[in-house]
Amino acid sequence: MNNPGHGIAGFRLTEHTWMTELGNWIDAISPDGRRAGALLFDPKIIGLPGVRDRVVHAVMTDQRLVLGGLTGLIPVADVVAAGDQVWLLTAQAVSPTLSDLLAAGPIGPAGAASVLVETAQTLMELHAAGVTHGSVHPGTVVITAEGAALLSERGLSDAIRGRVAPRERDAAGWASLARGLAASFGSGRPEAELFERAAATAGTLGLAAARDLLAGRATGREELAQAARGRSAFAQSRAYAPPPVLPPRDEGDIVTLLHVPGRSSGPVQFGPGISTQEQRPETTAERIWRAGRDQAATEHRPGVRLAKAARARRRRTITSAALFAVIMAGALLAWFYAGNTRELAVESIDVVAPKKTQGCNKAVLITGTVVTNGAAGEITYEWHKNLDKEVVKGTLHTKADQTTYEVPLRWTLQGRSNVKATATLRILTPGPVRSDKASFTYKC
Repeated sequence: MNNPGHGIAGFRLTEHTWMTELGNWIDAISPDGRRAGALLFDPKIIGLPGVRDRVVHAVMTDQRLVLGGLTGLIPVADVVAAGDQVWLLTAQAVSPTLSDLLAAGPIGPAGAASVLVETAQTLMELHAAGVTHGSVHPGTVVITAEGAALLSERGLSDAIRGRVAPRERDAAGWASLARGLAASFGSGRPEAELFERAAATAGTLGLAAARDLLAGRATGREELAQAARGRSAFAQSRAYAPPPVLPPRDEGDIVTLLHVPGRSSGPVQFGPGISTQEQRPETTAERIWRAGRDQAATEHRPGVRLAKAARARRRRTITSAALFAVIMAGALLAWFYAGNTRELAVESIDVVAPKKTQGCNKAVLITGTVVTNGAAGEITYEWHKNLDKEVVKGTLHTKADQTTYEVPLRWTLQGRSNVKATATLRILTPGPVRSDKASFTYKC
């Protein structure tokens, strides 16, 4: 294992570490000297079938969101493999967290409101993009040195479990944050009552209404910045001073797992040692270009030029130019088709059933919403009903650039009974298998 004081893929590891359900987080310093983070995944978790691929997919989704302008997430710099180890490297520090601040004592109402407003806004933007966080709690809310509240570990908890958390799970996690902050003020105080009301609002009216309830109080960024700087392990320990210049150390073969389509260069192969450019063979087009460049740069020797040699040189130039044009045209076409052909992936599913009790002989409509990455393809699914053994199978044909689809189930119940009916939607392909369910009450 890489010990603190050593590094991984150019990131220098410090002595400040802490454990989570995912593995071992370590405060780190990026190659350009900025605060960063490194997560060494628990090998018992990351080694399970499909987990690593799902983690990579979640991180690539995050990177697309950040490039699209979403600012409320901790940006991930890379996911690398070093032998049996898998590391997630962040471009920003992942400490202190809200847990760290609360452990030192309550934060002020303005600071607490700022945390809740900013995290609610980030969750709403994630939901609008068709994804969820899946694990919102004080340990995944990072407070920056500027007092901003950012979410870390987006989608990672779901990735290791092979599930897609519904939006309600995020709302419940946010409401739990609000209740925890309310409890830190003491019962009966107006601040505590406000945050309790916000938590209840998130469950009934949604995150937008809860955010709006606190928006006027969210003026505590400076307060949070001071608290974050005071709790930062980088500021408290001499171990977090700028790293000294060390002799090169062979880290072994370190390979990135983020193969982004269309990226012509990047940190693909890092070892032995560290190399930030993809190592690949020279293409035919590049060889032709280089040959032409070298020929143009060659100094002509003095002497008499023969007409025959000049004509031969012109013929070679014309032939090379034509061949280069054909190769470049083919490369452009290949890039176009490769870049515009995406593999279909299911981002999330959500099943909704009527909340009101259903009466005698009712045909109940249950709606499943499937969110994809916008690629064309085919989705196979099944509806399961807890009151009988019938399985309703179906196939959904998706279109390019459309991301949201509804999969309805009409369930007719008859006879006198008072039961809880639960319908479960299972997405079989494309994998991994995902499921969500919803229930309603039938009373006759």
